Amino acid sequence: MADNNQIDMQNEAKLTAKDLASGEDVRWCPGCGDYSILAQVQRSFPEMAGIKKENIVWISGIGCSSRFPYYMNTYGFHTIHGRAPAIATGVKVSRPDLSVWVAAGDGDLLSIGGNHFIHACRKNVDLKILLFNNRIYGLTKGQYSPTSEKGKKTKTSPYGSIDYPFNPIPLALGANATFVARALDGDAKHLQAMIKRAAEHKGIAFLEILQNCVIFNDGAFDKLTNKKTREDNVLYLEHGKPMLFGANRDKGIMMDGNKPVAVEVGEGKHRIEEIVVHDEFSKSHLPATILAYMTEDPSLPTPIGVFRQELKPTYDEEVEEQIVSVTKKKGKGDLEKVLFDANTWTVS
Repeated sequence: MADNNQIDMQNEAKLTAKDLASGEDVRWCPGCGDYSILAQVQRSFPEMAGIKKENIVWISGIGCSSRFPYYMNTYGFHTIHGRAPAIATGVKVSRPDLSVWVAAGDGDLLSIGGNHFIHACRKNVDLKILLFNNRIYGLTKGQYSPTSEKGKKTKTSPYGSIDYPFNPIPLALGANATFVARALDGDAKHLQAMIKRAAEHKGIAFLEILQNCVIFNDGAFDKLTNKKTREDNVLYLEHGKPMLFGANRDKGIMMDGNKPVAVEVGEGKHRIEEIVVHDEFSKSHLPATILAYMTEDPSLPTPIGVFRQELKPTYDEEVEEQIVSVTKKKGKGDLEKVLFDANTWTVS
């Protein structure tokens, strides 16, 4: 008779994308980019060594993307607006053995949930946060969001938004997230790779996914996804490799002081040695931050891939270590004694 370990290995070997699908009717608009994200998550998870289906938890807030836990055949919790990172933190601290994932939209995570997001990053909780960024409020029918571009005309800004938008990548970097990356909903292979990289990282992993809302913000990322334009407008970041782009890889990024510039590479032009080499393990936040702000210059391509990662102790690890250490010194706590000790009084 096979032992339990052999049975577990057999079960893991049989896991497929279909095993991760809950069977619930997916209630997103036809053509929504969320379908691709769901598909790539379900295709990626079976290939992740050491992650069992029963140890995966999805936490979400409110929004189209927040339906995600219903569609995953794992544990999940559809919570309240903006609070997914806080609730996910509680899950991870209480059950550090679980793989805890957050699905959130740009309105959910960066508006009402902004404070919870930056503090989850600051604390380096071992969470994996996927930001579905379509630059619009989709569930509530098309209001401008914290990532909508200035001048965006919507139902709540009929004459154009006067807000300055958040750029999620430098926001995460500034909050000291230890893994920061970006992907496109329509680039299945690359998106799967980024999901796997996020899963492998020990600590807070933030993945911004540029996602098309076919109803309220259709075409927001067309130049990055259209076959005719994407090669000249997307820069794939690869650690240790020069930052080249273009259909023939004949364009690259050079630095003019702290300003990135796009140049042509080749005979009689700029040499490959002049092109910036990407270092995702840089001790400084500056290179990744410079890359993050390239999206605000139309003359530059949009970087996707891992901007930066850093390895350091996680919040949940240190909480667990502290509990063990204090318990060893002082013994197991007594909740009743804590509640009724010292600062209590009787009113007669």
